[in-house]
Amino acid sequence: MWGGYRGGVTSDSSMAAPAMAEAPGPSAASATRYRCAACGNLTRFSVVTNRRTKAFHHFSVGGELTLEDVEVLDETVEEVSCRWCGNGNAVETVDNAETVETGSPNPN
Repeated sequence: MWGGYRGGVTSDSSMAAPAMAEAPGPSAASATRYRCAACGNLTRFSVVTNRRTKAFHHFSVGGELTLEDVEVLDETVEEVSCRWCGNGNAVETVDNAETVETGSPNPN
């Protein structure tokens, strides 16, 4: 007989937990553009996000985990601060239509 095999669970309790796969990529909420009114930064921000996801966990026979079909159920941006000047109070959202290829706000 197969000894320790019981429907996907082995009797070897010394098996280490598999490493988690990387978190899902940016969602619509995290694709928001920001601008620091204090220093003019348009490119570098620290963003704290609380994200609730649903995903299919696929374990290989070797125990490696792969996350598939990741669906963001809820996402809340909790804090945004400028990486250049450190200011968190002067950061504002920028409409993507207001930026041009150079990354500068539209002068119009």
